[in-house]
Amino acid sequence: MADKEDAEPGTGRPRSLRINSLFSEDELIEDYYDAPPANSGSDAGAVATSASCGAGAPGDAVQGPDAAGQLSPIIKAGWLDKNPPQGSYIYQKRWVKLDADYLRYFDSEKDAYSKRFIPVSSISRIASVGDQKFEVITNNRNFVFRAESDADRNEWIRMLQQITEERKSKALERMSMLQTINGTMDLVDKSGFLELRGFKNKLFVAVAGDKVFLYKNSEDYRLGIGITYIEMNVGNVKEVDRRGFDLTTPYRIFSFSADSDQEKEEWVAAMQQSIAAALSTSEVAEKIWAVEPNRFCADCGSPKPDWASINLCVVICKRCAGEHRGLGPSISKVRSLKMDRKVWTEELIELFRRAGNAVANRFWAANVPPSEDITPGSGSEERRRFLVAKYREGKYRRYHPLFGNQEELDRALCAAVTTADLAETQALLFCGAAVSCATGDPACPTPLALAERSGQRLQMEFLLHNRTSETPRLEVGSGGEKHYSALLPSVAHHGFLYKTPSMAKPVGERKGLEEFSRRWCTLHDGVFSYYESDRNAVPNGEIKAEEIVCLVHNPPRAHGIESTFEVYVESERLYLFGLDSPEAVREWLKSLAKCFVPPHAEELLSHDFERIGRLHYKGGLNLERAQEGWFALAGSTLHVCFGEGDREEPLQLRKLQELSIQGDNEVLVLVERRRTLYIQGERKLDFLGWVQAIQKAAGSAGDTLSEQQLTEADVPLLVDRCIDYITQCGLTSEGIYRKSGQNSKTTGLLEMLRKDARSVRLKEGEHQVDDVSNTLKRFFRDLGDGLFTKRWSQDWLRATALEEEEARISEYRRLLSILPAVNRATLKALINHLFRVQRFSGDNQMNTHNLAIVFGPTLFQTDGKDYKAGRVVEDLINHYVKIFNVNDQEMKKQQDEITAIMKMREAASSGTQQAGDFICTVYLEEKKTEAEQHVKIPATMTAEELTFEILDRRKIVMKEKDYWSCFEVNEREEAERPLHYSEKVLPILHSLGTESYLVVKKQMSMENMLLYLASRVGDCKHGMMKFREERNLLGLGVSTGFHDRYFILNHSCLRLYKEVRSHKPEKEWPIRNLKVYLGIKKKLRPPTCWGFTVFYENEKHEKQQWYLCCDTQADLREWFATFLHAQNGGAVWPSESCKVRASRPQPDSRLGNVSLIPLRGNESDMRSSVAAFATDPLTLLRNV
Repeated sequence: MADKEDAEPGTGRPRSLRINSLFSEDELIEDYYDAPPANSGSDAGAVATSASCGAGAPGDAVQGPDAAGQLSPIIKAGWLDKNPPQGSYIYQKRWVKLDADYLRYFDSEKDAYSKRFIPVSSISRIASVGDQKFEVITNNRNFVFRAESDADRNEWIRMLQQITEERKSKALERMSMLQTINGTMDLVDKSGFLELRGFKNKLFVAVAGDKVFLYKNSEDYRLGIGITYIEMNVGNVKEVDRRGFDLTTPYRIFSFSADSDQEKEEWVAAMQQSIAAALSTSEVAEKIWAVEPNRFCADCGSPKPDWASINLCVVICKRCAGEHRGLGPSISKVRSLKMDRKVWTEELIELFRRAGNAVANRFWAANVPPSEDITPGSGSEERRRFLVAKYREGKYRRYHPLFGNQEELDRALCAAVTTADLAETQALLFCGAAVSCATGDPACPTPLALAERSGQRLQMEFLLHNRTSETPRLEVGSGGEKHYSALLPSVAHHGFLYKTPSMAKPVGERKGLEEFSRRWCTLHDGVFSYYESDRNAVPNGEIKAEEIVCLVHNPPRAHGIESTFEVYVESERLYLFGLDSPEAVREWLKSLAKCFVPPHAEELLSHDFERIGRLHYKGGLNLERAQEGWFALAGSTLHVCFGEGDREEPLQLRKLQELSIQGDNEVLVLVERRRTLYIQGERKLDFLGWVQAIQKAAGSAGDTLSEQQLTEADVPLLVDRCIDYITQCGLTSEGIYRKSGQNSKTTGLLEMLRKDARSVRLKEGEHQVDDVSNTLKRFFRDLGDGLFTKRWSQDWLRATALEEEEARISEYRRLLSILPAVNRATLKALINHLFRVQRFSGDNQMNTHNLAIVFGPTLFQTDGKDYKAGRVVEDLINHYVKIFNVNDQEMKKQQDEITAIMKMREAASSGTQQAGDFICTVYLEEKKTEAEQHVKIPATMTAEELTFEILDRRKIVMKEKDYWSCFEVNEREEAERPLHYSEKVLPILHSLGTESYLVVKKQMSMENMLLYLASRVGDCKHGMMKFREERNLLGLGVSTGFHDRYFILNHSCLRLYKEVRSHKPEKEWPIRNLKVYLGIKKKLRPPTCWGFTVFYENEKHEKQQWYLCCDTQADLREWFATFLHAQNGGAVWPSESCKVRASRPQPDSRLGNVSLIPLRGNESDMRSSVAAFATDPLTLLRNV
């Protein structure tokens, strides 16, 4: 604040002290004084109460949308002295500018932003007050200026009076246009308080059209007298932190801070929209406005409308455009004259110049009663009623003489489109003529074709924009009365929703009610738009249907609103909406889903989905590339629509045999009994949500049987895991089920199994039999609704009163048939298990009676005092075969399993147990997750059999020239070795390192190698190769690069000579001790790309590794063919492969593609997996 000022040289006047602020000193002084009354004549004002209070508000300042981006020319500018309020005699020198809209003053003539602006429309009069001074009087405040001379003062007064008089003639019209019924300004897109860096108090900011206005407070905003405004055609908005953002211009950076991150998002969106409006062009508008009727809104008469309905051919204002959007695109297709540049072709502009408002209103508004007409000042409800009546109902239109005669209307339309009479075409079309009616001319079957042949470009343009237009279906009633049947709008849905700002990461925490804002939302024409209110014409934002990738229906009360849903889009953004009505949210979800789910996947919409969207997947026989599929998650079922023509397939997630994440959260693997599905994440944001939702749905959800993870046979996986372990390890354990395990271990194990039984593997040595048996009993005792269900449990107990055995069995069978499927399957599995246990009662001392004593109270959840519970269990075990209809085949299979178990236990105790089969992962063609095959490897399996096994699974037919082989790939050495067809696979698995794997693929060079071997002379191969030896573990050998050496390879050994003339070899290796791999790792910088990596191991297990490079690919093939021929006695490729394949035993189909004991991870993990499998061979004997 400046309390003292020096005198200016040569003037004797006080000279102002410059302060670098948007505020002038009078504003700073006002902070310390109370504002005087409005009639005091001072510069300070009070809140406006008169009808003209809004004259200077932003809506007036920008003169409606037509002022966007247009700078008013300066009429007069110069230095003036301005006195501050409160009667101070200290004047400040100000650079003052007058244009058609504002009187503004600045600190200097170089400043871009004023210290104060006064709208010309708010000036009531200008008066001379002597001493070169004049007073600018507004409705509420007075401003006193002093010029250098009387002549200068008089010139200022004359110019101000002239501008003011010009504006007075339009003032009333402008005020009525801008003010709504409740006095708010509709042309203001966003207003409110913001903190601006450098000011101690918040400023009132308004975004209006292409400008941002700054006011000292809300009262000044209502008066229309502000600090400055910012032209947004030079602005740029950037978010800087959680609540802050910068508005950057070439002249200054305005650093704003909002009250919340949600408010910040709204301010940034409003300013970005303002920038778009400022950068729009008026070229199209000027051309269309050149026709007089197009200078005013076709509906309310507002001047310079910058919106249009391109199918109705009317030019409309911003407020009417908002209501036109509500009619839907089948009634009115709304576009901007300034922003939608691509729409405005030369033909469309000419159509509006030739037809436009004049022609349209002669048809649409031919019979408007004065009482129903609207004006620029009409409210939203009044506009809406009028436009619905005008365009949707056709209430005011001029009827064509042929109205009601469809055939004649169509014939007349075909004639009209060949002429230049656009008014006739419009009248015919909107009175019922069909835009695609049959013309009867095979060469031109539609009116559009007729117009094209006739060269009527404007008729073609009009027809093209009305191809999907709907017209009212008017019926001629009795007595000449016309009844209108209004069509439903094409808007799929609309209403208020609560919304939070969009996010780029998942919703990690609960959103409170205060974080939601109420927004008017519409869904039509494949666009989901949200507006500040239902009166706004321009949306705050919109989401196109094709951009939506996923919809999520959140659980009730997940956030501060009762029911919420999330919308995920391709740009990795998430939108959260909500309502207090779950039914309304469900309607929104169904409507949105219909917009983006394709017709072939509409079956998914019939489910009460929690999540629906599109994902990429690989599965079935086609794993080469990912395909697009549509997925809907409902409860524990994932419904999938793979492609057009395919019916929806349900995946029972709780019955999956494997559910895992591979890669860096990039692939979700779902393994069912006979297929594997790979779901890939294209977008991280929505894919993470899918992964979490599927994992949750695939887990146990409660304490009832149906809510558990299940096997294919509908038995809870927890029960199946425990029964399997006890069957293998505890059938002969004394006191099994009678003895209790450790309580802490039982509790921990039960918790793990309930959480995710699929991931738990019970292993002998790690888990005790009594702990597992106690876990199973506790599960049944704590089971919600019980195994026999609360409804039917008493009937089971009452059945024990039947004295006749057959009658009891019959009643048990009846009760069994009415149990839920999961309960029935679980009961059968448990009794089957107990039936086995009692078969070993000689060892475990648990006969049928003892088992019944233990399990009766457990299964019926009683205190054990009622003997009937034990009697039921005893009957079920004793009569297991009859009650559960067990046939001879099942009994034999069970007997075989028991025999196998006993043999296995005996072998294990005597130390003579043979190693079981391995389950390993083999890839097809390349190492990719979707190319995995999990295969059982018996000790006798050869590489050829393994190859056939993989090809059989993928239904690949080996043709005559197809040389499919199994390769051992060493990733660390960047080399691979085709296994000989007779080579046993099991020893290879034992020797595989952590960076090696097996892959089945075609051996592309085999045919050339066979041709070479058939045509060569002799069994030797000799020649020059480049040689490099890798240092061995003892530090011996050279590793100084590649050197030329001469090699001779025969049927027994490989010899290395220093040069061709050498007589004695430097090295000699027996051929049987060599392993030859194709390829050399790149970091060795081999001189050519055709090389070998050779491993040598002698009888003392001393190892060497060296590398050979050939000059050509043919040379490489010849050397490698000779290696194969020498190592395998000439049998390089089987001649009877087809016969071998035909006689090969078929794989056990029960295993499918599921990895029972996958050999993955490091070597130690694989050894542990093999050891576990060796003690668990029963897995192969049991149905998977």
